[in-house]
Amino acid sequence: MATSYDYAPLFRSSVGFDRVFNLLENAQRARAISDWPPYDIVKTGDDSYRISIAVAGFAQDDLDLTFQSNLLTVTGKKQETSADGYLHRGIAGRPFEHRFELADHVRVNGADLRNGLLSIDLVREIPEELKPRKISIQSAAPLTSFASTPQIEGQKKAA
Repeated sequence: MATSYDYAPLFRSSVGFDRVFNLLENAQRARAISDWPPYDIVKTGDDSYRISIAVAGFAQDDLDLTFQSNLLTVTGKKQETSADGYLHRGIAGRPFEHRFELADHVRVNGADLRNGLLSIDLVREIPEELKPRKISIQSAAPLTSFASTPQIEGQKKAA
C-alpha cells in the first residue's frame, strides 16, 4: 500500500524550499518503482558515505554509474545468456536502475565491485567560500560628535 503525502500546506508557510519538496515527491515516486537489487546507505564519517548494492551475477561491464547535477544513477543490464542447461535459475539478472539524489557538494569519490557488492564512496566537500569563518571585531575610537568628524568637515570645505 503506497501512501501519498500532500505538501501543499507547507508551501503556504515556506519560501525557497521548492527543491526540498521536489526531492520528497521524487523519492516517494521512485520508491514505488522497485527496490531490486537491495542496497545499503551507510555514513562512514562526518562527511563521507557509502552506497553498497547487491549485484550478484553482474560483471563490471554490465554496470554503469552516471553522476549529473546531484543525481547518481546506477544501471545494470546483464548480457543475455542462453537458458540451456539450467534446471533452476534463482540468481536474478534482470535489468535495474537506481537513482540517488545527492545533496549539494556531495561527489562520487570512487566505486568498487567485489564479492557481488558494488560499493560507491561519496564525500561531501564544502568549498572554502561557503564554510563558516570567524569575523574579527575591530575596536574604533568612539565618535564624539557628528559635525566634528574629519571626514564630514572635509566634505563641508569641498562644498
